[in-house]
Amino acid sequence: MSTRIINARRNIISGFANKLLSILMPFIIRTVVIKKLGMDYLGLDNLFVSILQVLNLSELGLSSAIVYCMYAPIAENNVKVVNAYYGFIKKAYQIIGVLVLFLGVLIIPILPHLIRGNVPSDINLYILFFVYLFNAVISYFLFAYKNVMLSASQRVDIYNNIMSISRLAMYALQIIVLFSFSNYYVYIIMVPLSTIINNIITSKYVDNHFKEYRPCGKLSSEEIESLKHQIIGLFIGKLCVVTRNSFDSIIVSAYFGLVVTAVYNNYYYIMNAVVAIMAIISASIIPGIGNSIATETVEKNYHDFMKFNFIFCWVTGCCTIFLACLYQPFMKMWVGRSNMFSLSSAILFAIYFFVLMIGNIRAAYTEAAGLWWENKSRAIFESVANLILNVVLGKVWGVNGVIVATILTTVIINFIMSSKIIYKYYFKNIKINEYFMISLFWVIATGISMIICLYINKIVELDGILELVKCSIICLCVSNTIFWVIFHKTKLYLKSKKWIVKAFER
Repeated sequence: MSTRIINARRNIISGFANKLLSILMPFIIRTVVIKKLGMDYLGLDNLFVSILQVLNLSELGLSSAIVYCMYAPIAENNVKVVNAYYGFIKKAYQIIGVLVLFLGVLIIPILPHLIRGNVPSDINLYILFFVYLFNAVISYFLFAYKNVMLSASQRVDIYNNIMSISRLAMYALQIIVLFSFSNYYVYIIMVPLSTIINNIITSKYVDNHFKEYRPCGKLSSEEIESLKHQIIGLFIGKLCVVTRNSFDSIIVSAYFGLVVTAVYNNYYYIMNAVVAIMAIISASIIPGIGNSIATETVEKNYHDFMKFNFIFCWVTGCCTIFLACLYQPFMKMWVGRSNMFSLSSAILFAIYFFVLMIGNIRAAYTEAAGLWWENKSRAIFESVANLILNVVLGKVWGVNGVIVATILTTVIINFIMSSKIIYKYYFKNIKINEYFMISLFWVIATGISMIICLYINKIVELDGILELVKCSIICLCVSNTIFWVIFHKTKLYLKSKKWIVKAFER
């Protein structure tokens, strides 16, 4: 078995374990914080994390671009070039660290204006924010640049394993602290401590296993220019993804306060957990898509694209209906009726999930085709429009207005414009009408299924686990039956069914 396959298998297993840990443990932590401290503290955490995600935008694209550029020289054993890239990212990270620290200090005076209402009486807003800021900055100065060596050497599993162990230890200590002291300062100080330990362990591993590589030397002017182009394209491509929920949380906090911010992020957390699970599917097929784009015709790739998109839309539709029907009974069990939004907000979150995921396969093909630069204007436009609509609609319709703003920008700018870009630059001689039409059919099919499932669940209401089980059975049966009735005679359904059967036979 080749080293590439072995490394890929290691990366998938460790990535899945890390993803599972990153979904389950924060859920447990959120629950303990709510029970022991209250929603205000959770709202503060959500707000500060969102602010620092915006400040950390300067890093987006840098590490990915460096890793991409290091693949060839590592394979060719060109130590001099690898060391030059290694040295470049070390210096770049130090500059970014100073920049993030500077911007964070500038934000400190306006922190009270980003929170509607009061903060918990035992919390100093500025000291707490500094702890979060310190955690965001320390990695840039403390060996974080060495992570690129693991990625470029196809040993992401090592980083995932170190991260999983350090996070697990951090979560365990945080739970012990919350139950023993109920002190938020002691609880949150565990985060930068975990970051420091994680970076030191990773640094020691890299130093011991990649002794020939040291951050030294300089890149040529041609290499720097090529790297700049890659970084800008990747940065802009990831811009709207990171700012989407960050802007939402900041606006919700500024308009409605910490408790509403915590409730909003509880709903978002559940939705994002499903997104993360779905991302495993799309991420697993991107390498195959990239290989197919390099070796197959555009027509062959288009047929595969429509087939994969059909399968993914089926799964997305089912998950959307599950979210719409299970959100409220699950939230009632988890945080209680007093910490819930209305059913309309739950349904909007389900729609948010649907419009976010329905273009996922198209996004995978866009990434595999390397169309980051072509998407730059669209990404900037989406981020700016999302922020403006958040401010305007949030003022008019409250929290639902913030969700609607994100839905509108995701549909009109992300889905429609991104789809046109891939058809313009890759599927050049193929009309986009078929793709838009099948997407419209999925909107109709999912909408009909959602309404029917919500109606049936309303007729027979139970409590607790029984309600979740009942809703799950109804959603599973109704959604798949309706989807089958609508699509079972279409060519896409028959091709997708045939592909799935063959995949399982292997």
